[in-house]
Amino acid sequence: MAAPPPPGSLLARLLDAPVAPGRLVWIGLRPARRAPMQAVAAAEARAGEGLPGDRWRGAPDGARQVTLVMQEHLAAIGACLGEAPVAPERLRRNLVTRGINLAALAGRRFRIGGAVLEASGACHPCSRMEEALGPGGYNAVRGHGGITARVVEGGLLRLGDAVLRL
Repeated sequence: MAAPPPPGSLLARLLDAPVAPGRLVWIGLRPARRAPMQAVAAAEARAGEGLPGDRWRGAPDGARQVTLVMQEHLAAIGACLGEAPVAPERLRRNLVTRGINLAALAGRRFRIGGAVLEASGACHPCSRMEEALGPGGYNAVRGHGGITARVVEGGLLRLGDAVLRL
């Protein structure tokens, strides 16, 4: 991640400017490696654990406890493949949001429902995208893969919950 701009600079003020809230529109869990994603209406987020029922097995302070992608980027990925928007299951992210630019959350804490998460980095595509999306899948996801986050405060996530930068 790049160094933050100097405090009080124009760029710092722009980065701190208000961000329109978004909505949580899809939740998916991967119970095991290579298992199909399971779409659910609600999930519990646990600090240091991610989402119970998901296969994540990282460290309690790990950066990739939860993955998020913008619904708007599912359309962009589909367009890069000459298709309709890709289904969230194919991208294998945990949470799909609509109406908030996830890049505006970089290095910040944000609330979804009863949980507080902290954006920890970009969620880059893996070689599996060629398998999931077909030829060109990896390059279609580049720049559109979303973000990773850690759970700071646990709580319930439900479809329709607001996504708010704190």
